[in-house]
Amino acid sequence: MRVLVANAGSSSLKLRLLEPDDHVAASRDLPASRGHIDAVEIAAAIRPFGPVDVVGHRIVHGGTEFTRAVRVNGGVLRRLHALADLAPLHQPVSLAVLAAVSRALPEVPAVACFDTAFHAAMPAAAATYALPVEWRQKWNLRRYGFHGLSHAYAARRAIALTNDSTGGLRIVTCHLGAGASLAAVVDGRSLDTTMGFTPLEGLVMATRSGSIDPGLVLWLQEHAGTPAAELADTFEHRSGLLGLTGSSDMREVLARAEGGNRSALLGLEVYVHRLRAGIAAMGAAMEGLDALVFTGGVGENSAPIRQRAAAGLDFIGVGLDPGLNFGLAGDREISRDGSVARTFVVLAREDLEIAKQVRQFMSVHDFR
Repeated sequence: MRVLVANAGSSSLKLRLLEPDDHVAASRDLPASRGHIDAVEIAAAIRPFGPVDVVGHRIVHGGTEFTRAVRVNGGVLRRLHALADLAPLHQPVSLAVLAAVSRALPEVPAVACFDTAFHAAMPAAAATYALPVEWRQKWNLRRYGFHGLSHAYAARRAIALTNDSTGGLRIVTCHLGAGASLAAVVDGRSLDTTMGFTPLEGLVMATRSGSIDPGLVLWLQEHAGTPAAELADTFEHRSGLLGLTGSSDMREVLARAEGGNRSALLGLEVYVHRLRAGIAAMGAAMEGLDALVFTGGVGENSAPIRQRAAAGLDFIGVGLDPGLNFGLAGDREISRDGSVARTFVVLAREDLEIAKQVRQFMSVHDFR
């Protein structure tokens, strides 16, 4: 079965055609800046790919209803559009891509795979906000978590790298890219994560604020008269590293910090402070840590960030080998000899996770 994977992020669209053995037969990356999708460009990109049996789409938010892969039809599509307000940076892009690919391949089944699904069975203690029960029930207010496709693959790949078949490994996966989140994973199950009701909660990100005091938001509304739309735009697009340093590019922030730029130094300190605290919290949710995994654009490519994060985690057994951390490439272990917790770098392959879920779905559903 040849699976076309459409992985729409906040700033790019990755198209991958996977053969039955997961070999990437064709690949194309397109821009998706601030939700702009060019349907004509998408159609032109996939035309040379050849035959496609099924399309797997990354959909960021599945709400409480979609907790596993589902074939897209009119009813599913309407319900997905209704969730767009909960992930305004991602959901509209994903749905626009879904529409464009479906127009280009009208006879090919489309299957939606959800970032939230991996976290759907989190323990109630991790998923529940301390809000009135009538609010939680009326509006399905809970911590949904995101980046689930990446966390699921990274955890599974880390287990393979450990060569440990006994099970029960306590793994913290760090998806660090333009968006960033952590997950506590045991036996393929998410026990906790840093993102919540929306992808704004948690770590400092490229342009997103991460967690802030709700009282601050109320103050800005009541005392500064800041409109809700401006607050949303600021927290989504003008905060995070960009707000702290003037740049959303971690490479540029690191270079400025090396030169002694004070805002870049502060930005790195804030970013790493939140990252270390989050990793420790994820370990606490599992009562220990056996493996730490870095993935995503920053997680894979920024040895200095991995080094800074690990430098404060000796107390939970994390230690990096400088030569391994700054050398080589690809999936690898970078632990220091004798470290209680093993540390890995895993290339983000959401395409493999999506293809896996699509094939599992298609194997039990007959669409002839």
